[in-house]
Amino acid sequence: MYILGISAFYHDSAACLLKDGEILSAIQEERFSRKKNDSKFPKKVINFFLENYKLSLNDIDYVVFYEKPFIKFERLIETYVKNSPRGFKSFVKSIPFWVKEKIFQKNIILDELASIDKNFKKKKCKLLFSNHHLSHASSCFYPSPYENASILTLDGVGEWTTTAIYEGNENKIKLREKIDFPHSLGLLYSSFTQYLGFKVNEDEYKVMGLAPYGEAKYKNKIFNELIRVNENGFYKLNMKYFNYETGLTMINEKFGNLFGQKQRNKDDPITKFHQDIACSIQKCIEEIIIKIVKYIKLKFKSENLCLAGGVALNCVANGRLYKENIFKNIWVQPAAGDAGGSLGAAQLVWYQFLKNKRNVSNDKMKNSLLGRSFNNLEIEKTLKSLNGNYFMHESEEDLIDQVNNYLIEGKTIGWFQGREEFGPRALGSRSIIADARNLNMQKVLNLRIKFRESFRPFAPAILEEKVNEWFDIKFQSPYMLFVADLISEKRIKLSDNDKKEINNKRSQVPAVTHVDYSARIQTVNKENGIFYRLIKDFYKKTKCPMIINTSFNINREPIVGTIEDAYRTFLVSGLDILVCGNFILHKKDQYD
Repeated sequence: MYILGISAFYHDSAACLLKDGEILSAIQEERFSRKKNDSKFPKKVINFFLENYKLSLNDIDYVVFYEKPFIKFERLIETYVKNSPRGFKSFVKSIPFWVKEKIFQKNIILDELASIDKNFKKKKCKLLFSNHHLSHASSCFYPSPYENASILTLDGVGEWTTTAIYEGNENKIKLREKIDFPHSLGLLYSSFTQYLGFKVNEDEYKVMGLAPYGEAKYKNKIFNELIRVNENGFYKLNMKYFNYETGLTMINEKFGNLFGQKQRNKDDPITKFHQDIACSIQKCIEEIIIKIVKYIKLKFKSENLCLAGGVALNCVANGRLYKENIFKNIWVQPAAGDAGGSLGAAQLVWYQFLKNKRNVSNDKMKNSLLGRSFNNLEIEKTLKSLNGNYFMHESEEDLIDQVNNYLIEGKTIGWFQGREEFGPRALGSRSIIADARNLNMQKVLNLRIKFRESFRPFAPAILEEKVNEWFDIKFQSPYMLFVADLISEKRIKLSDNDKKEINNKRSQVPAVTHVDYSARIQTVNKENGIFYRLIKDFYKKTKCPMIINTSFNINREPIVGTIEDAYRTFLVSGLDILVCGNFILHKKDQYD
């Protein structure tokens, strides 16, 4: 039995294909369209599924969309009525779009599918609609290694819900409590994202990365003026400071007046004030989530917690949850945002709607390597068509040896291997890699290759068996979704003034050590294949069990998906070397 899950029409659209409950593939549309966070119907992804698995759409037993558009429209109308006449301009702008393209999504989805497969029989299609937060809950519970778990979903807003607590047991998920729009931790964080001059629904992680440079000077002001939080973590926002209910922006002038400065323009310098604002909202979010999670543990008693929704990508908050030791086990969906809703919706049909038995084992996300792959014959054919100058290593052992020699020499390398990742993190298949011991590498990668802000930190990919020797972490973090602190023995002590300076050497691995001595960890084991073997060999050569791992893309572009994407990004960036399969390309050789 085949089930096709779809998320689309807001941001980060994706599709997922299940066969008899197993995840065959899941890919974001942006990886095909090359438009970051593409919201369009994932036609290119679905077409790939049909071609790759030799299917027609008539072979699909169920198609499921990740949310219910009629309920979302109900929220839109009720919100405008409640705030009338405020927001009339926004109402006039959005309603025709909803009437034309969003309310009747059943017909739109069927028409889009018919445009992919001309033989598609629309009338026989079993099209279902899930609930937005239930799709999130499904996406993190069903692939998890737990028979039962408490589930927390946090994002901007679904149909109405912004925060939800579920209980998962065997193949069933039940809603227990929720918080509805306009009160939202995701929208609160996005409001600060806008205030700091970053792009909403895309740059929230920049706020998280900026936070360690600052102090939480405005935390009390946020709690006193912007949000009221109960002991159980349930909260309400003071909507007089926000504009997103009916306006076209997140915040209004009162928001800036509260903090004494206007919203930062995107090209303005980042000051100590902006660092302190970022730190303050980050600490507030962490404290609220911890309160909610403590309440969940007290009320529902499970030892296991599953997390999804866009806020679950806040790896600093996730790291604090583990430090608090509230739950014995925590599992976060690696595609925690809306893209993961396609996967969750499909699994919900298989387990809850069709009542299939759930066999619990290790997590079923397959290291989130769920996209396309290319063998060496395909790679060589493409490189020839691109007039790329390359050298092929016959053996993997020789390839790894040579790549590690380049890393030790200080080279920056585009690394393209195996199936592409599902979700926002590169996990060793579509990665840029470099030597974490190199003091200058953070600056080089940010400015010369990624073309982005210099304050942005990089993550270490570290051998799972060595992680305890370097970081204060007692669990696996295969999806780069938890921040942990470097142990004191690996730190270099700095004065308080020097700690906040980006380019000061603060550890034996300065390129992956943030200003607060933290790092976003990816633990790597044998299941990671050649990526694990690469780091293992690097450790043999250097006694350092980690390398830098950052996504293979440049600023404002999606992670590369194909050999063509990789080669083009290699040429336009400051990368020294490209490794595709068993092929090595040097930048200097491409212009001969």
